[in-house]
Amino acid sequence: MTHAVEVPLAQHDAAHAVLRALPQRCKLCGVEQEAAPVAICEHCLGPLEPLYPADRRLPTRAEIGSRAPSLWRYREWLPFDWSALPDGATPEILSRDTGFTPLVEAPRLAALLGVARAWIKNDAVSHPTLSFKDRVVATAINAARSFGLETIGCASTGNLANAVAAHAARAGMKAWIFIPEDLEEGKVIGTLVYGPNLVRIRGHYDDVNRLCAQLADRFGWGIVNVNLRGYYGEGSKTMAFEIAEQLGWRLPDAVVAPMAGGSLLTKLRKGFREFSDAGLVDGDLPRMYGAQAEGCAPIVRLFESGGTTLVPETPHTIARSIAIGNPADGAFAVKAMRDSGGSAQKVSDAALVEGIRTLAQTAGIFTETAGGVTVAAALALAANGHLKRDDEIVLCITGNGLKTTDAVRDALPPAPLVNAKVREVAALVNASD
Repeated sequence: MTHAVEVPLAQHDAAHAVLRALPQRCKLCGVEQEAAPVAICEHCLGPLEPLYPADRRLPTRAEIGSRAPSLWRYREWLPFDWSALPDGATPEILSRDTGFTPLVEAPRLAALLGVARAWIKNDAVSHPTLSFKDRVVATAINAARSFGLETIGCASTGNLANAVAAHAARAGMKAWIFIPEDLEEGKVIGTLVYGPNLVRIRGHYDDVNRLCAQLADRFGWGIVNVNLRGYYGEGSKTMAFEIAEQLGWRLPDAVVAPMAGGSLLTKLRKGFREFSDAGLVDGDLPRMYGAQAEGCAPIVRLFESGGTTLVPETPHTIARSIAIGNPADGAFAVKAMRDSGGSAQKVSDAALVEGIRTLAQTAGIFTETAGGVTVAAALALAANGHLKRDDEIVLCITGNGLKTTDAVRDALPPAPLVNAKVREVAALVNASD
């Protein structure tokens, strides 16, 4: 079956053109490579990342502000060659409505943290699948289309599975998705509903990820977080761009984000730097703080050790969405935290559950377990003196609590059952005083 989204650029008419992915360069040795669904340098095995033209024209604040409210308003910092489009052509962008989620001020949470102001970057309401993974899939699926790939897929701890399935369904592409066997039911259902090929794998995420690296080569698929990883990761930067714009083109003092593979925190740092280098924002680059669950915290432990070699771990935590024992970008995340003057924090499962409740009861936002880790880590960082009284901070909430209701079910009080009688409700009111 042939899909319109797989037709190479040359086969489209001039009025409608497929985006062309940028070439890549190795982050370690600097070797450049033509655009391709490859994520690892053949010379040193380092990670590849898109190579942006040094002479590209960057937009002003006013130009960005005049564009549609999606991540594509920042297109000059996304991994595609806009100059390659034929004159007068309208680019056929997949997932053009993803991004630009709310930045919500949370004064009651700020009071708990002992800081001047606190905001929630709320990707729990991201379109279409209620997590920040919509951002990275939006860039990855356009890269896949650029390469004429017929199928996309992923190794996932849940949110990415939801996003790949939904974005592929919208584009009319095939999807093969692989998840650990013990994933939360809400995330399994939230993937299956889109009609992908979903496969459960016996083992942890790292077992699934290794398998997907082999499958990408065997079947020629675009595994978004494997052979398309260089293009995929750039979508995360748009969270930083939005934070800066939504704060009135200025930077916060500190940002707290969850860490799974470590890419989000690394790309947030990159995004803030890119806007600063472009002269679009006021203020110093923020301190970056990374959060993990104690039962799977290899990046935090590497930071605490002061070393450079990450030690893989076997996950034992209810925060399955960030339970990656051998994170691909762990060392880069540690560097981002150290260079920014930030820190790393691990929290218990009990603390992350309380973090979920705290965010809901102070800011009216229901987050999944990864967000609970972020809130609990922020509270611990505040208690340990890392956050200052005059700080303005942003907490990155990356997924929706409706996906992981099991995590908080036993921690919530039961709702009383009474007859439809005023006196019985009055008794409850009196008891609550």
